[in-house]
Amino acid sequence: MAPTCLYLEVTNECNLTCKTCPLTYGRVESPAMLSLEKVRHLVSQFPSATRIVLHGIGEPLLNKELPQIIRYLKTEGKYVLFNSNATLLNAKWQQALIDSQLDEYRVSLDATTPESYTAVRGKPLFPLILSNLERFMARKRQLGADKPRVSLWLTGLKETLAELPEFIRLGHRLGIDEVYLQRLVYWHDENQDKLAIPEQSLFQSLRAEEEALIQSCEDLARQLGVRFEASGASTPQKSLNREADSRPWSRCMRPWTVMYITAHGSVFPCCIAPFSADDLASITLGNAFAEDLATIWNNARYQQFRRALLSDEPHHSCRGCGAQWSL
Repeated sequence: MAPTCLYLEVTNECNLTCKTCPLTYGRVESPAMLSLEKVRHLVSQFPSATRIVLHGIGEPLLNKELPQIIRYLKTEGKYVLFNSNATLLNAKWQQALIDSQLDEYRVSLDATTPESYTAVRGKPLFPLILSNLERFMARKRQLGADKPRVSLWLTGLKETLAELPEFIRLGHRLGIDEVYLQRLVYWHDENQDKLAIPEQSLFQSLRAEEEALIQSCEDLARQLGVRFEASGASTPQKSLNREADSRPWSRCMRPWTVMYITAHGSVFPCCIAPFSADDLASITLGNAFAEDLATIWNNARYQQFRRALLSDEPHHSCRGCGAQWSL
């Protein structure tokens, strides 16, 4: 068995200061970019990986080699996508992404007003992002380009759920016909004012009025012709309000299908690991620039991690994580 999806962190640098991101309060690894040469080296080792996700902790558009990386991956027959904050999506980047034949461009927006955006993202760039997206969608229409597919993403926080109807309308106004509701990833931290915390989460805790709101949003999306889903290819309500499970981690297949590689070559079992593990060394399964990927994929540490996930004692970073995450 070999991975069918590779996460390649093309950069771990970012131009925002999001209040729920560990990068805002302390680096995970020192600043780095993944070069085209290194991407070639990594991708060539696993032909089985037909899906390549070009993000991690960082904003992909900060990597100037990104268009060349995407074009290379497309010549290899890969399906290519990444998440972005769209703050840097100027005319040059718009054309570059279209020309590269990128399959999906996912915009992490998480707000519908300048005030709520600044509160979550740390910088007052909401009007700039809307302008960038309006121009991008207009450019796509002008060129008759069907790629990349563009989608908007909102994290389901208690303080932002009320914005969901307007978020769907915003997507419709921009000409973006895909909107996704994403579950909050939270982890323990002594400073409750900084990082995402359980009290902000909607997962398994929807009240009747919140369930009604999501149902009305599903109806609204159908009326507007907008595809509205949760991040795990599930309905939003089902994703946020699944029945409790004593071993939710046991449904996760990421360690058998996905390999996440940072800009420094550190190998993690999934894209959530850098956010959820206090001690990254305990969840680092190898280094892609020190060993070949097949050796890492089959090493004792990876095998032990998989066995633990099937037991009552998974790695601590997996305990609070759901299984339905988007790829």
